[in-house]
Amino acid sequence: MLKDKNIVITGSNRGIGFAVLKACIENGANVFACMRSRSEEFETKLQILSEKYEVKIHPVYFDLKDERAVKEGASGILKYKAPISGIVNNAGVIGAKSLFSMTSMEEIRHTFEINFFSQVFLTQRLLKNMIRNKGGSIVNISSAAALDGDPAQFEYVASKAAMIGAVKKWANELGGYGIRANAVAPGVTETDMVSEMKTELLSKTVGNTSLRRTGQPDEIAKAVVWLLSDDSGYMTGQVVRIDGGLHP
Repeated sequence: MLKDKNIVITGSNRGIGFAVLKACIENGANVFACMRSRSEEFETKLQILSEKYEVKIHPVYFDLKDERAVKEGASGILKYKAPISGIVNNAGVIGAKSLFSMTSMEEIRHTFEINFFSQVFLTQRLLKNMIRNKGGSIVNISSAAALDGDPAQFEYVASKAAMIGAVKKWANELGGYGIRANAVAPGVTETDMVSEMKTELLSKTVGNTSLRRTGQPDEIAKAVVWLLSDDSGYMTGQVVRIDGGLHP
């Protein structure tokens, strides 16, 4: 589905990000694997995957809290002079998990910096490449919580809702260049974030899904691959909710 396409993925070393990376290369894509810090073990894993699927995987390291580092990371990607076919804005933090009235502005700014501002900035830096090549697909990983307005986690919910607003705007502004923008809104999915949830809250959330289970990262990844592919060529400005039939 993605043969010879070049895809940029943030937060690609774990959870949904790594599942997206693996699904992309399994479908023939070359990947710019963006992550915060270098890991010899992870680079070895990428090398094995690269050889197995006969694709190119370029690790790119930068801290999303550092605008200069994000700019340098984008420049490093552009130096390859490869046409960028897709961007997956996946990296994120969950925040303080407290009620709005008890959440500091410092925590709100920190969460927005990682979940929204930094990834919008990265997309902006890469956009000229996509415009020049007259096409591409941007996929933002949002959250079902952003659609439902979950209690607590104000900064997480608000920042993920902003990612939905971004794709609506990008779809409208960039459609004339053949660039599409969509969001995926996962429900409770087996990632590090979910492992930090209290057992009682996790059980309640799972109990509120029609399928009575958590989602798997690869189930989210399959939808992302479809949105990156030409098979979804007439779809833009949409939010794909993948939550096991969550009914809060």
